[in-house]
Amino acid sequence: MTPTRRTVLLAGAAAALFPAPQATAAPRAAATRPHASYWYPDSLPEGSPGPGITWRSLKTWRADTDPDLAFNAASVPLAARFTPAPANPTARAGQARIQALVSFGPTAGNPSQGSATADAYALTHWAYIDELVFWGGSSGEGLILAPNAPIVDAAHRHGVPVLGNVFLPPVAYGGQLRWTRDLVQKDAAGRHPLAARLVAVAEAHGFDGWFVNAETGGGDAALGRDMLSFVQELKSLAAAKGQRVTWYDAMTVNGSVSWQGALNARNEAFFRTSDDMFVDFRWSAASLVSSGQRAEQLGRSRYELWAGVDVEAGGWNSPVRWDAIVPTDKRHIASVGLYRPEWTRNQLPADRRGPAAFHAADDRFWTGRSLDPSRPDGTDGWRAPAVSVADRSTITAVPFASVFNTGHGLRWYEDGEVTSDTPWNHLGLQDRLPSRRWAVHTGGSRPAVGFDFEDAWRGGSSVLVDGELDEPAVLDVYATRLPLTADTVVELIHRTDTGPVRVELAVATADPDSPGATPPYTYHPVTSAGTWQTSTVRLGGLSGTVHAIGVRLTPEDGGGPVRWRLGGIAVRSAPPATPDAPTRPRVSAASGGDLRLVWNPARGAVRHHTLHRVLPDGTRRFLGGTCQRAFFVAGLKPEQGERAARFELRAVGELYTSSAPVTLTHPW
Repeated sequence: MTPTRRTVLLAGAAAALFPAPQATAAPRAAATRPHASYWYPDSLPEGSPGPGITWRSLKTWRADTDPDLAFNAASVPLAARFTPAPANPTARAGQARIQALVSFGPTAGNPSQGSATADAYALTHWAYIDELVFWGGSSGEGLILAPNAPIVDAAHRHGVPVLGNVFLPPVAYGGQLRWTRDLVQKDAAGRHPLAARLVAVAEAHGFDGWFVNAETGGGDAALGRDMLSFVQELKSLAAAKGQRVTWYDAMTVNGSVSWQGALNARNEAFFRTSDDMFVDFRWSAASLVSSGQRAEQLGRSRYELWAGVDVEAGGWNSPVRWDAIVPTDKRHIASVGLYRPEWTRNQLPADRRGPAAFHAADDRFWTGRSLDPSRPDGTDGWRAPAVSVADRSTITAVPFASVFNTGHGLRWYEDGEVTSDTPWNHLGLQDRLPSRRWAVHTGGSRPAVGFDFEDAWRGGSSVLVDGELDEPAVLDVYATRLPLTADTVVELIHRTDTGPVRVELAVATADPDSPGATPPYTYHPVTSAGTWQTSTVRLGGLSGTVHAIGVRLTPEDGGGPVRWRLGGIAVRSAPPATPDAPTRPRVSAASGGDLRLVWNPARGAVRHHTLHRVLPDGTRRFLGGTCQRAFFVAGLKPEQGERAARFELRAVGELYTSSAPVTLTHPW
């Protein structure tokens, strides 16, 4: 991931109509680009770091002196989620879970708030994931990684906890036993100071705990005892803050590194003091059975064991003994630990890593060859997560809105117009996305459905239904638990590119009778046209709870090719509210045209903030959006005759309403 900023231009917009308070602040220091944080436990390597690498000690870290914390602190709380009726008869609820170990970027130089490229691992299939590990670390850069805020914000919107990574690498990869001893060191009172420091890092950064992977060999029984004591203290302190600890099956209780591929006497003590354990890839069918039995004898769930599945090199072509983990004819044996599913991006040729190609591959990985979780392909050798695990959703309260923004794009759109041709990525701007992609119920030809990046209403993407349509086709969009009132309204933003086609909003107030069946929808006609339009449907005639929202497309004139886009959806029971504006925007650091901007967040619920530069002629240039209370811009230059740069900052609400702007000026 290239550490450059995402730049989006909004040209030709009118100057702000609202009066706004102004602030001018003198910068306190030089502005440097913020990156995701990483550390060594205590002592640093010998020599000097390579270009772009900063060596840091976790032992000396303090939240109140971290200059990048405002850029790296996640702001979205972990959402609760529910399990609707499974999308197919083989998907189970309450059994195997999915953990994903993902390297989103390099250890060093991983930008805090996205960058100016669409080539990014924009994970969207959160509905099948129970735990995300921010994988990474290296002996030459740093061993302890805090996930960057956009990833945490996107995961939390979908109810997925995110763990930072503690990686003590094998000696063959530069690991040094002194770093293990640094991590588990004790103070004069017999406590482990770095256990407390790890919990403080997670709390300050807003993520959910730690994945501890001790793979440096050469230890002895004394080091094993110290590591166990460290993990016990880490777990105790973490639990008090609502955080988690996952243990990787590597170091044993005698201090040596010996991957067991099982839960047994050599690692049981670490499992007992952790929330769960990643079982190394050396597992067998018999060892998983015995491991599950051992976990249950300890009063634990067998699904707290993640059976490692290495997909880094082969993705869906990886040979996996699926029946040893998630058999189809009996209860699941263990959970699944997917190691490096970002293969879906990395396997694409460098000149074909556009977002459309990436999402086609990612859908194949998570949903299966059929690309429809409601009717999986039984001949597919890759048992995709959607085949075995029931999807989850966090759509439980109004107001709710989505513009189907995946968190990256080739362009930036505002109200259906291209306002920038600059590619970008920022996962913090990702919407809560449909959980099952894509379930289509039809007795005829099934059109293709997917995220499209060639047109959008807002952000970078829309949902495109494309193909021959000879019978009505019902597309499941969202599984929900939304309360209905007499004032509940659903708004669709949509457009017909090719048709003609009749469009209806589908609303169900109950789950289907059987997995994979069409929800018991009622259908509400909406007007369809060849331009973006907003259709409003009042649900006053319904009562109870909305369980599912979809659309039904019916061909007219005998059927034929259809291209229909869904650009946005909103459910509300009151008129859209305008959020309060943020306050006290200021430049905290500057180096020429590189600026660090910070502000106090607006009161109340805010989805994200947007930042514009107002040019001397009154046009506005969109510099970016973020969920944080800080933003970095680079390479700004004064316009002719301009003595000070002027910026407008806004808060954006759940229904995409914007606050009045607050203005900041910065003298050149």
